[in-house]
Amino acid sequence: MDAQMDADVIVVGAGPAGLMLAGELRLGGVSVIVAERLARPTGQSRGLGFTARAMESFDQRGLVPRFGGLEKSPMGHFGGVQFDYTVLEDAHFGARGVPQSQTEAVLEEWAGELGADIRRGWEFLALEQDGTGVTVTVATPDGERTLRAAYLVGADGGHSPVRKAAGFDFPGTPATRGMYLADVVGCEIPPRFLGERLPGGMVMAAPLKEGVDRIIVCEHGTPPADRSETPEFAEVAAAWERLTGEDISGGGADWVSSFTDATRQVTEYRRGRVLLVGDAAHIHLPAGGQGLSTGVQDAVNLGWKLAATVQGRAPEGLLDTYHDERHAVGARLLMNTKAQGTVFLGGPESQPLRDLFAELIGLDSVKRHLAGVVSHLDVRYDLGGAGDSLVGRRLPPRALNTAAGEVRTPELLHAAQGVLLDLADDSVLREAAARWKDRVTVVTGTPQDPAAFGGAAAVLVRPDGYVAWADTGSAELCATLHRWFGAPEAR
Repeated sequence: MDAQMDADVIVVGAGPAGLMLAGELRLGGVSVIVAERLARPTGQSRGLGFTARAMESFDQRGLVPRFGGLEKSPMGHFGGVQFDYTVLEDAHFGARGVPQSQTEAVLEEWAGELGADIRRGWEFLALEQDGTGVTVTVATPDGERTLRAAYLVGADGGHSPVRKAAGFDFPGTPATRGMYLADVVGCEIPPRFLGERLPGGMVMAAPLKEGVDRIIVCEHGTPPADRSETPEFAEVAAAWERLTGEDISGGGADWVSSFTDATRQVTEYRRGRVLLVGDAAHIHLPAGGQGLSTGVQDAVNLGWKLAATVQGRAPEGLLDTYHDERHAVGARLLMNTKAQGTVFLGGPESQPLRDLFAELIGLDSVKRHLAGVVSHLDVRYDLGGAGDSLVGRRLPPRALNTAAGEVRTPELLHAAQGVLLDLADDSVLREAAARWKDRVTVVTGTPQDPAAFGGAAAVLVRPDGYVAWADTGSAELCATLHRWFGAPEAR
């Protein structure tokens, strides 16, 4: 690292995306400072789970046991219409009942153990980038100071000061309705797990723990408020009573928040040496934990690419593939959440659409498609691959028998390196990959399920768990290794 640099990378924001990225960068061998405005975690949790693909991403880094046992939900919904996600092979809706505060705590502990420098009470103020790095001005408990790094990543949420300071375009559709979320105490609120549409709007309620219920209130005709302050519980209780006739004003709330259906996405995920992940890059109506999950996957896609770039071993254009791959995923996220909002939150004018949707979701092909969309298991990057059905897709968790015993494929990705799975004991392929041994681990084994890899005799997996190459010969393997991992070691 340049002697004038405080770190290789500065990440602004210690939410799930920022902390996941910090851990990924440390696994990639670069130094990272995380600047977080809040002096301590709030303990509040808008999100209460994450998608199936986000769970797989955590599994790939050995993080799942830290959550203390995750409950997978086979049943999920799309636009409030419930169905069984296991209609898609390997699929489930995701992990449920996991407060965002717990996810952040797990990731902060992990990133800290790996050596990430997490500085709380440090608020981003301004940036200035040049050809060799980014200078960042921050407010700290001891006054203003500047930091310098080779790259800056904004993981600072939907209002992202980093995004604004760097001049990213953020087009989309403005909010059309305002909604409330509150964790209510001292009331016995009947559960409405999937939400209930009423003449005046929609309400949702679910018990979180003894004496605490999570409620969401969406009242038709409620314009989005230009809020600088948190709404009062009295506002929420009044809206709840107007819709349901139930008086909860005698209770209270652990916390109250508001949100809207604004839908926006930056036109580019990178501007020079400044990049964006998570809500800083895309905002949308909350639906099924997809926002948190997409941010985590943004971080997993970016981390190894940015680390290789900082270290000077990245092939030409590697960092640009972050935008190429994740912008398309973000656009699809906005499409599906906006569609769900139209189906679920619309008034009487949306009833024909809901009726038609209820018919369509009875078809297995539709269920499989929607399960893939919301679980994020259908993500496929355009990586070439001569039409191979595996290339560009995630590698599902699979079991191999090796000389060292049984191993699950996610375990092979804990170090965030590439992995070549030699499934047919092919010494030629192993020899070809040996020149990248500092970046790619070669594992020889036999699948416990012969059909697990679609009949492929070898598979190259990127550090983010996506297949880059499958079984097309040593020459093509070397070309793919060059493409994703740069020049090999000199012989």
